[in-house]
Amino acid sequence: MVAVGLVNALTAGEAHGRSYRPPDDDYLPAAVTAVLRAANPDYGDVPAEDAEELRGIATEFRTVFEAVSRDDVDTAARQVNKLLAWTGARPALDRHDGEGWHLHFHGTHDGLANGWAAGCATGLAIVLGTEDRGRLGVCTAARCDRVYVDASRNGTRKFCSTACQNRVKTAAFRSRQG
Repeated sequence: MVAVGLVNALTAGEAHGRSYRPPDDDYLPAAVTAVLRAANPDYGDVPAEDAEELRGIATEFRTVFEAVSRDDVDTAARQVNKLLAWTGARPALDRHDGEGWHLHFHGTHDGLANGWAAGCATGLAIVLGTEDRGRLGVCTAARCDRVYVDASRNGTRKFCSTACQNRVKTAAFRSRQG
């Protein structure tokens, strides 16, 4: 999910046991481009202005994940509603890249940042409106606050990555060995 990539790449905090600083202005467009290319490998370079706008939006998305991880669905829903209103998200059928018609969500204007924000906000709204809302999370490993969407079959994920899961398991094993 692009929202996860934006939050994890563009918001400060801790990642995998280390302090995490997002890219500064010089590297911000490349970082945002990398996130969007993970969703669409043919995506072009992101201009600095759009990258800066998406950095601010990533902070807004983080609020949603943090609220859900505290089981505060009301705050998460209010935040998503704010984002939906701000972007003016509206559905539209699109056909591109040799694919058939499929549903996209666009913002009130066709700017890059607004378009991605509208789609991500809609995706978060869809998840929040179901019993799967608990699949949005913040890593529970010590010194990590990266976010994730749990796409596992049983829905019991607690970590942003295998690296954090392994760190926790190794620490628990070492403490048992005493």
